Amino acid sequence: MSINSRETPAGALAVQPCFDELNGIRYDIRQNATRMCYSNGTWRNYSDYVHCHELVEAEAVEDAAMAFVFFVGFCLSLVAIAVAIWIFLYFKDLRCLRNTIHTNLMATYICNDATWIISAVVQEYVENGGLCSVLAVLMHYFYLTNFFWMFVEGLYLFLLVVATFTGEKVKLQIYIIIGWGIPGVIVVTWAIIKHLGKTAPDNAGESHPMVLLIKHCPWMAEDYYDWIHQAPVITLLAVNLVFLFSIMWVLITKLQSANTAETQQYRKATKALLVLFPLLGITYILMMQGPMEGVAGHVFRNAQALLLSLQGFTVALFYCFLNTEVQNTLRHRMSRWRETRTVGGGRRYTLSGHSKDWSPRSRTESIRCILSKCR
Repeated sequence: MSINSRETPAGALAVQPCFDELNGIRYDIRQNATRMCYSNGTWRNYSDYVHCHELVEAEAVEDAAMAFVFFVGFCLSLVAIAVAIWIFLYFKDLRCLRNTIHTNLMATYICNDATWIISAVVQEYVENGGLCSVLAVLMHYFYLTNFFWMFVEGLYLFLLVVATFTGEKVKLQIYIIIGWGIPGVIVVTWAIIKHLGKTAPDNAGESHPMVLLIKHCPWMAEDYYDWIHQAPVITLLAVNLVFLFSIMWVLITKLQSANTAETQQYRKATKALLVLFPLLGITYILMMQGPMEGVAGHVFRNAQALLLSLQGFTVALFYCFLNTEVQNTLRHRMSRWRETRTVGGGRRYTLSGHSKDWSPRSRTESIRCILSKCR
């Protein structure tokens, strides 16, 4: 391509978009090539194509940036979730079915995030097809368990808030089978069929954390076999969306029957809706499709990377650190600990976890704790 336009005035810089393709190589047409027209009407003896980058190179830079966002987000989530799980397990006052379900969901985030980080690091420096396959299977398993435990969260809330009987009547073993067992069956089936078939990658323009590892691990490439685990995920998200509408309907009905101002009712309902989004995986629905080209696509992919990588952090924040029950328990323990340090010779009290005078476990109080974020 030669920049030599008669319409360029003397002493001006001629600008035109980079070529779309040259010698079979695609280039980024969003950038420009330039050539200087001197004041005497002659052209500079060369055109400046320094900003015309190969499209693959531009995509590689963007992929690296998004991988960095995922890495930082997953690390933040790992730290927050680890602290939240420690709180739920260490303080016996917080041990109940609801918090046990929260703990299992957070455990899936830890496994999923840690596996992604390990896969990204190992596949960057180690070329091992067998290790790649193992990591791919583990990533898909933990990814799937994450959605199944989101479904368990939605089912528990639906039974507790909407149905006529409490979620406590469903045994923990049933929830464990749903959350950890069924994903195992699905992923093993997928792995066997995928191993026997052939992979045909088709992931252009996507910023999913697994997609970013395809270049290093062909097992991450998508094909029609992946509907074995993708179809259950879509189904679970759809069911959780129904759970969300049902729970919000009950909540709004209760708010309308209460003697509160209309503005305050809307505020409470909005807060409850936002709090339930990460717990039920609604964020994944919002980030499922979006623009893929231009500035809008760049913004969407980075927002997608940020929100998805911080899912675990958000769950830990809303359902542990900002949980009224957790805050009361920690405040109560710290108060008792200070009393024992102030008053000498009294009974020794530690933060090891259990006191008989603090155990909020009634069903009414449990519902209040679940929906307390909307206050």
